[in-house]
Amino acid sequence: MSTRRLSLGLLQEQLGYRFTNPKLLQQALTHRSYAAEHYERLEFLGDGVLNCTIAYCLYQQFKGQKEGELSRIRAHLVRQEALVVIAHNLQLHRYLYLGDGELKSGGSERPSILADAVEAIFGAIFCDADFATAQSVVTRLYQPMLDELDPNTAGKDAKTQLQERLQAQKLPVPKYEIIVVEGAAHEQTFTISCEIAALNIKTQGTGSSRRIAEQDAASEAMRLLDKDLAKARKLK
Repeated sequence: MSTRRLSLGLLQEQLGYRFTNPKLLQQALTHRSYAAEHYERLEFLGDGVLNCTIAYCLYQQFKGQKEGELSRIRAHLVRQEALVVIAHNLQLHRYLYLGDGELKSGGSERPSILADAVEAIFGAIFCDADFATAQSVVTRLYQPMLDELDPNTAGKDAKTQLQERLQAQKLPVPKYEIIVVEGAAHEQTFTISCEIAALNIKTQGTGSSRRIAEQDAASEAMRLLDKDLAKARKLK
C-alpha cells in the first residue's frame, strides 16, 4: 500500500492539485470490479464539470463561432478519445484499482475505463475543493489540445472534411463504391473505394462496417490532396 500512496502523490503532482481528502482520489481511481465504493458517481459529476469547463474555454477562445459550431467542437474535446489522451499523459493506467479479472483482461489500458477515471478525477477535485479549482485543473490539462485546435475541422469526420474541401473548389463530391465484402456476417470486412475523378485520385479503405471503410478511404484521399497541395507550393 505504501507504493500505491507514493504513486498517488506523484499523480497529484501531475494534476497540479493536492487533495485534502486523498480518499476521494482513491475512489476516483477505483473500478467497480475492485470495491463497492467505486468511481461511477464521481464520473457522473466530473462529466458535468468537464462539459461546462470546455464550453467556457471555447466560448472565450472562439468568439466568432456560432452555437452549433461550438457544440460540435466541444463534443470533439470531451469524447472518449480525447479523455484517453489526458489519461495517457497522466500515465493513469499505473494508478487504477482493478479487480483481478479486470486487470488480467487488460482493463488498465481499456479506453472506456481510462476515460471514466479521468472524469471521476475531475469530479473528485470538485468535491474536495470547488468548481473553480476543478475548472483550473481541467483547463490546464486540456490546454495543449485547445492550443492546437482548428475550429473549422474539429469534430468533423474525414468524409465531411473531404466533401467541404471539394465543394470549396467547386468540384463534384467523391464517389464511394464497395469493392469487396469478406468474412462471415458477424465479422465482415469491407473494402471501399473513394474516387475524385476531376483530380485523378482514387483510394481504398477497409473497415468492419461500410461507414468505417468509407472514412478510411476518405482519410487517404485527404492525405493525397495535402500531398498534391504541398507539391504545388514547392513549384511556385
